[in-house]
Amino acid sequence: MTDKTQIFPRHIKPRVVEALADTPVVLLSGPRQVGKTTLARQFAKKNRKFLTLDDDLTLLAARQDPVGLVRSLDYAVIDEVQRAPALLLAIKKSVDEDRRPGRFLLTGSANLMTLPAVADSLAGRMETLTMLPLAGCEMHSSNSKWIDAVFDGRTPKTKHPEVGDALIEKVLRGGYPEVISRATPRRRIAWAKQYVDALIQRDVRDIASIDKLDQLPRLLRSLAQMAGNLCNFTQLGGQVGLDSKTANKYVAVFEQMFLLRKVEPWSNNRLSRIVKTPKIQFIDSGLLSTLVDLTTASAARDRALFGRVLESYVYSELLKQATWAEGSYALFAYRDKDQLEVDFVIENAAGQIVGVEVKAAASVSAGDLAGLKRLAALSGKQFVAGLVLYDGNDTLPIGERLWAVPISTLWTG
Repeated sequence: MTDKTQIFPRHIKPRVVEALADTPVVLLSGPRQVGKTTLARQFAKKNRKFLTLDDDLTLLAARQDPVGLVRSLDYAVIDEVQRAPALLLAIKKSVDEDRRPGRFLLTGSANLMTLPAVADSLAGRMETLTMLPLAGCEMHSSNSKWIDAVFDGRTPKTKHPEVGDALIEKVLRGGYPEVISRATPRRRIAWAKQYVDALIQRDVRDIASIDKLDQLPRLLRSLAQMAGNLCNFTQLGGQVGLDSKTANKYVAVFEQMFLLRKVEPWSNNRLSRIVKTPKIQFIDSGLLSTLVDLTTASAARDRALFGRVLESYVYSELLKQATWAEGSYALFAYRDKDQLEVDFVIENAAGQIVGVEVKAAASVSAGDLAGLKRLAALSGKQFVAGLVLYDGNDTLPIGERLWAVPISTLWTG
């Protein structure tokens, strides 16, 4: 399959350069087919050998004699390292003997840092960076720092809004480079289906022992129907014939493969009525659209379903921007027992927050502000701003520290 990601700037690249300058091991982690290999190859020079564990012979060497393979390397790029986790212990031994920065650039299509043995073995020796599907600003070749700007008090505006059908098209397409290169929705859907099938049939075995592999496609489709909603593992397991503990374990595998994330609830010391159940959000709105069978035509008819997929799209855009932002940010959701909610709460390292509500509509009503007002009251001086991202053209004030902001500012602002 031809990798076409080289035509897009990847905003994570400067972070990779910085990390290699002072850290012995750098792991570039993210889903398959997002362009990690293309980016990693840019760092493979005469003194930095490139190895991929997608090559059968290299994989055999890595599994049979990891110490010997690493001993033969000075500086190296090792692609898809999750296929031979034993290599990481050999790398630890090597960098303990030689702590020069930038010795190993690794890529991985599973979140290796969720495995305790890996996290412990390379603690203090490795920096992990996350590379996700293309962000809207990367496709537009704009250097967006949307989250940084909002926390700095600069309300996003755009001179070139994309609304209506243009927004639907962007959401249904998602961010995988191969999908973007395909000319028709039918060809994009065909790729997405094969991509998910390949992950389940091949990559799951590299990271987990799964007894009921045939249940995973049904479970993933059930999770897709829950996107944007609270995740009840007992209910979820019942839909596919799994107990809640097994369903939770399998969801964790999907998280490791960067298909989705559980978004934890935001809380502070003043909250006693918070709903503590996490929400499910998918990393790519294009894959989610395929799993729930959302098309351009059905998006126009079923605005509720489109709204949930749009919410995942915004989540993904925020998540991507957080990977290269100047500040350090975490994403949460808010919902209380009065049924008031805010789709996303962005928190910085100082505990300041920005609330983000997502609306699949061209207008904003007073009812759309209830969750943000509750969040502002609870967080007090820590509340920087509340933004309603909507399918419109103009940035407008709608209350104290509250703004209506076009969704397209995420990539055109």
